[in-house]
Parts: sequence; structure tokens; C-alpha cells
Amino acid sequence: MIPFNKPYLSGKELFYIAKAVESGSTSGNSFYTKRVHEFFNSNFNFNKSLLTTSCTDALEMSAILANIKPGDEVIIPSYTFVSTANAFILRGATIKFADSCENNPNVDVESIASLITKNTKVIVVVHYAGVACNMDPIQKLCIDNDILLVEDAAQAICSKYKDKYLGSIGDLASFSFHETKNIVCGEGGLLAINNKIFEERAEIIWEKGTNRSSFFRGEVDKYGWVDLGSSFLLSDILAAYLFAQVENLDDIQNKRISIWNYYNDNLKELSNNYDISLPEIPNYATVNGHLFYIVVENEDIRNKLLKYLKEKGIHAVFHYLSLHKSPFFKDKYKGSTLSNVEKFSERLVRLPLYYELTQSQQDYIISELALFFKSKL
Repeated sequence: MIPFNKPYLSGKELFYIAKAVESGSTSGNSFYTKRVHEFFNSNFNFNKSLLTTSCTDALEMSAILANIKPGDEVIIPSYTFVSTANAFILRGATIKFADSCENNPNVDVESIASLITKNTKVIVVVHYAGVACNMDPIQKLCIDNDILLVEDAAQAICSKYKDKYLGSIGDLASFSFHETKNIVCGEGGLLAINNKIFEERAEIIWEKGTNRSSFFRGEVDKYGWVDLGSSFLLSDILAAYLFAQVENLDDIQNKRISIWNYYNDNLKELSNNYDISLPEIPNYATVNGHLFYIVVENEDIRNKLLKYLKEKGIHAVFHYLSLHKSPFFKDKYKGSTLSNVEKFSERLVRLPLYYELTQSQQDYIISELALFFKSKL
């Protein structure tokens, strides 16, 4: 079986983990945590970085920083992972679900605009597959309406909107280092703080609501409980694992992008001949090789294709089920039909993509896709 995903080891993960253990300081905010923070701040133009135990935790920190309370409205895409919504629902927010664009799964600007009210506190954008949302008009909506902008950049490491790295544009941004992402540490995340008004409080929330970090920097003579917070810090053992990955980020990215490009180049003929759509990359966006998907004619063909590929030893998968129609939310949803979200939810197929995927394996996947669609004529 060609797996859908296979986490990549760059070579120094165990060496750095051993160093962290030998240091006697394996809790959060130790040596490797600081090294990773320095890497992201210097390479991606974040004002401040905080490693978290997951992207979910980074989003939950964002909701606390935004002072979300019952009655506040938060606009998010329906085509996303449940963490994007849960982080704000846990603080009492009313979620307003926006539709996707017609030609790609990212959130549609006009759909966002139609949902803004005097109660809108936050807009969350999700850069699906590491491809940038249309950020200029979204930023304008936020500025004009005094709304905070949060980027869910879980899939978007190294991707850009025009000349800006994703995660450096919103007031706050979250990244994921889950084993399915480009760089990994099993489970992990990062909160990027770009609006300086959040920097001090973010560190307090990160440290269980205490000013412990200030104490260790010698800025206060003792520390105590000063705000809301939780244990959001990533263990330095996992930070050590992650540091080995970021050291090899360029190599990892180059390989994944080359795999993405090979799919894209070699599936164009199939797309031209059959009712198959390939990813559409806007001229303001770049590709980071996170995932490659195709969109087929309907849900029935999607299901048959997945079954066929599995029988051929290829593990391809669908992706998000629309959140507004989920068992948890469907009885609460009072909005309009989100036709584009439903299209991607029913018709999108993700193909295997990981560092060690070989060109011969890609050729096999591409040939089996062609055989499947030819058989449907």
C-alpha cells in the first residue's frame, strides 16, 4: 500500500532529543523551544512566536487574546477542521460560517462580507492546502469594521501571499506540526503574534496565566497568577524533534513542491479529457507542497475512485465534511446554503504526498487514475 502520508525524519531528531534529556531541562520554554522561536521570528517576520502543544491550542490562545465572550460573533469558513470553530465556541462565541470560493476551497471574500454585523469580533481565514486566501480585501474588511484577523495557517508553512509569508499578516496566526504536516514533531503547534498589543498577554496565557517568563528574565522579583491561562507550552523534547526538522526545512519544502509539481504537470491531460479539476493557484499565492487534490464530478464518483485506488494499493482520502452540516452544528445552523463548501466536501480527493514518495510511485498513481476515468466512459 502506498500510504497517504509518511512522516519524514531528517536525521538529527533523536540526537537533539537526547541532548534535551541530558540537559535536565525538558519542560516547555527551554533551550530548543527558544531555538525554534528564534528560527520562526527571524525567517518569517513574526513579531513573537510561542510553541504550543497543538495548532488547536494556538487557536484557543487566540480566542482568549481576542477576549471572546457570549454574544460575540466569529466568522470562519465551513470547509475547515473542527478546531477552527471549537477554539471560539469554547469561549462562548456565535459562529458564522462562510462559503468557499467557486474554484478553490479557500474562504470567499464576498461570503465573509455578507456575514459581518456590529457583533463581529474576529474573522478567521484558513489557507487551505497551503494556498493563500485573498488577504488584501479581507484585511480591508477587518480594518473598516474594527475586527481582529486570525490566520489558521496550519497547512501553510513557507507559503506566501504576494511577498508576505502566511502567518505574518493577521493579528494572530496558528501553525500545526502534526505528523501529517510538512514539518512535524508528532503533535505540536505555534502561535505567531504580529500585533504587538498581544505580545505580553500571550506569554502570560501560555504560562498558565502567570508572569513566570518575566520572572525568569529578571523583570519581576516573583511571579504569580495574573490572568487566564493554561498549560499551552510544548515540551522541549518535542521542540528538539522540531528543531531537527526546521534545520532541514528548505530540503523538505523543495522535495514536497517537486512532488506537487509532478502531479500537477502529469495530470493536466487527464483533467483536460475528463471532468476533473486540479488545484487552482491564484496569481497572488504560492505552493508549499502540503497536499495535492483533485475535484471530481460528484460524490458517487469520489467514493468509487477511493475504493478503486484502495484496491490498487493506493491510500487516497477525502477531506473536511462541512462544519455547518455536522451532527454537532446542523440543528444550530440558520444561514444560507453554502454550495461551494458542499461541493468540495463531496467531491475532493487528496492524493498521497510525502517526502519519500518516489516518482515511480507517482507514475503508478497517475496511471491508475487514468485507468479509472477511462473505464467510466
